[in-house]
Amino acid sequence: MVAAKTASTRWLVRIIPLILAGCAGLATYVVVKRVCLDYFLQTQQKNGVAAAFLTLYFVFLLCMLLSYFRVFLEIQHNPGVTPLGERAVVQREREKERKRQGRKAESDLEAGERYEAGADNNPDSPGLERFYSKNVFVCNTDGRPRWCSSCCTWKVDRAHHCSELDRCVKKMDHYCPWVGGVVGETSFKFFIQFTGYTALYCIVVIVATVICLKSKVDSGQGVDGLVIAALAISAFFGLFTFTMTATSIRYAIVNLTNVDYLKSKNTVHQLAIRVPRGTQGTPKYSVITYPLPKRSGPGHDEDPPRDQLATRTFAIVKTVMGENPWDLGPYRNWQSIMGNNPVDWLLPIKPSPCAVYENNESFYEMGPLYEQLRERFGLPELSSSEKGEVIELKQHRHVNGTDSTRGS
Repeated sequence: MVAAKTASTRWLVRIIPLILAGCAGLATYVVVKRVCLDYFLQTQQKNGVAAAFLTLYFVFLLCMLLSYFRVFLEIQHNPGVTPLGERAVVQREREKERKRQGRKAESDLEAGERYEAGADNNPDSPGLERFYSKNVFVCNTDGRPRWCSSCCTWKVDRAHHCSELDRCVKKMDHYCPWVGGVVGETSFKFFIQFTGYTALYCIVVIVATVICLKSKVDSGQGVDGLVIAALAISAFFGLFTFTMTATSIRYAIVNLTNVDYLKSKNTVHQLAIRVPRGTQGTPKYSVITYPLPKRSGPGHDEDPPRDQLATRTFAIVKTVMGENPWDLGPYRNWQSIMGNNPVDWLLPIKPSPCAVYENNESFYEMGPLYEQLRERFGLPELSSSEKGEVIELKQHRHVNGTDSTRGS
C-alpha cells in the first residue's frame, strides 16, 4: 500500500468513506421509507410506482457500492506506481530514520539531494534494458528515457510523478480523495463505472423525491425536511459525478488522461524508434545505439567491447504539437480502457486491457501515428532477423525470471 505524504490527506481518505456512507444511508431511508413505503404505497396506493423506484434504487445502489469498493481497493493495493530507484530507496529510508529520531535534515544539501539527483550515467543503469528491448519508447533529446529525480529511476511511457504520493504513477489521471487516492492505469476503468453508477443513482433519488414533494405540495400537505435534504445532497453529488463521468469518458475515447489532456495541445512527444543496426543519423533525425558505450580512460576500468550483434539502434524523432502516438481511434481507445465487450464495460471485475498489455513493440499499443512517423522521417525498416531478436530477448528474460518490461 502506498500512502499519501501528508497526514491531512491520509485522514481525509479515511473520513470521506464515512461521509459517503452517511449520505447513502440518508438517501436509502428517505427513498425507501418516507417516499416509497409511506407515501407511494400507504398514502397514494401506487404500488407500481413504488415497486419501480425501489427496483431502480437498489439496482443502482448495488452497482455504485460494488464499483466503489473495486476502485477503492484497487487504489489502495494496486495504484500502478513504478518501482523506486536504489538511490531513492536509500534516501527515503534515511528520511524515515530522521523522522523516527525526531530530527530534521542535517544540511540543506541533505534536504535537497533527492531533487537534485541527475539521471544515472551508468551505461548499464538498472532499468534501461526494458526500454531498448522495445521497438519504440518516449525519450529525451539525447535518446535516453525520461528520468524522475525524485524516484531516481527511468520513467516508463505515460508515467507521471504524483506529488501526493511522491511516486511515479502509470497513466496517472488525477488524485481523488473521494475514492481513496490516485486514479491511474489500474483504476481509471473502475472510476468511470463508479461515477457513472453514482450519477444514475442520484437521478433516481432526485426523481423520486421531486415527485413526492410536488404531490405533497399540490395536495396541501406539509413538506418533509428529510426529503428536501436527500434531494439537495443527491443533486450536489449527481451534478458532480455526472460531470466527472462525462469528462472521463471523453478522455477514454481520445486515449488521454487528465494530466495528458491539460497539456496535449502544447505537447511534442519525442520518440526513440528502432531502426536497422548501424543506421546513421540524417538532417531529419539523430540516432542512438544501445547498450550505451562503456566509459574508458583514466579512472575507468577497461571492459570488453560490446557485442555488436547485441546492439540496437534508435532514431530520435518528434511528433507535431498536439499529436497523440497512442490514439487508436475512438472505439479501440474505449476498449483499451473499459474492456472488449459491454459486459466488461458494465461490471467492475476485469482490469483494463491497457493495464495488462504486454508486447515487444512498446509499453502501450501505438496508434497509426507510429507508422506515419516512420514514413514521415524516412526511417528504414527492420530486417526480419532483427525483428526476431526482440522476441528472443523477451523469451530470454522470461526464462531467467527477470522480465520488467512494464516497469512494475
